[in-house]
Amino acid sequence: MGRYKKQLKDKVNKITIKKNDMVCVIGGDFSMKGKTGKVLFVDSKKDRVTVEGLNFIKRHQRPNQKVQKGGIIEREGTIHISNVMPFCDKCDRPVRVRRQKLESSGRYVRCCAKCGEMFDKA
Repeated sequence: MGRYKKQLKDKVNKITIKKNDMVCVIGGDFSMKGKTGKVLFVDSKKDRVTVEGLNFIKRHQRPNQKVQKGGIIEREGTIHISNVMPFCDKCDRPVRVRRQKLESSGRYVRCCAKCGEMFDKA
């Protein structure tokens, strides 16, 4: 991506996944592959997402004034955005996303590339 202008770099890395979307893990760690969950957080600068109930990591916490009790804390880690795909309830499988223009309001919404079901509320 060395030759792209700054304007084009932003267009190339368009993120189609948003918070509260249902996603399916399609790559990465074998223990997570094929599992689905809800997106809790999207980090657009690092191209990573946090999915509910997947990719647990352990962090060692020392006791301090905020956290009286220390110990090992287990929480969800991030997954690279290329390893997840939006999950369509109608198709019951992970699908690609395309944008469709609504004729009533003229705005674009994300929808399933296979069946056309909308991910965004109209």
